[in-house]
Amino acid sequence: MSFSPGPLRLQSAIHALHGGGVIACPTEAVWGLSCDPGNESAVARLLEFKHRPLAKGLILVAASQSQFGSLLADLPREQSDRLSASWPGPATWVLPHRNLVPAWIHGEHDTVAVRVSDHPVVRALCQAWGGPLVSTSANPAGRRAARELFQVRRYFGDQLDYLLPGTVGRAGRPTVIRDLASGRIIRA
Repeated sequence: MSFSPGPLRLQSAIHALHGGGVIACPTEAVWGLSCDPGNESAVARLLEFKHRPLAKGLILVAASQSQFGSLLADLPREQSDRLSASWPGPATWVLPHRNLVPAWIHGEHDTVAVRVSDHPVVRALCQAWGGPLVSTSANPAGRRAARELFQVRRYFGDQLDYLLPGTVGRAGRPTVIRDLASGRIIRA
């Protein structure tokens, strides 16, 4: 698995994010696109790049459970334990957003998808950012998710504001998404 990026590369990525940029970085299984979840225009650009409808919603990724703050507060013990047992790792959970995330993140849903990554590049990026970031596969809708940097470049050319180097993790496919309350698989 990839090592954590150096401080200058992280600083460049954070600078791009603060400027409303969309960046690419390796994740557990594929290259991902990230942006500031609080910046509506950055999210709109990301969705435009992917040809993804706003209604579908997006995943938030973090370096630790604490970065999700009040979103995870007051969960039933069983659900909190389920999160702790699976994180950090390639497990994405859907839970009620309780109006704590913007509509451009949750889309048409009353839930939001969240993950605490175990990928060193994603973790370093979220730590340097100081909170969760949007994370979605680096591919236009209907195309294969990029597993190599050259594929990211082929899909998006110079539209992206920064490419944070590294290698994709060993997971064979994007993370499984489950409903936190029921445990039901939403995406295998």
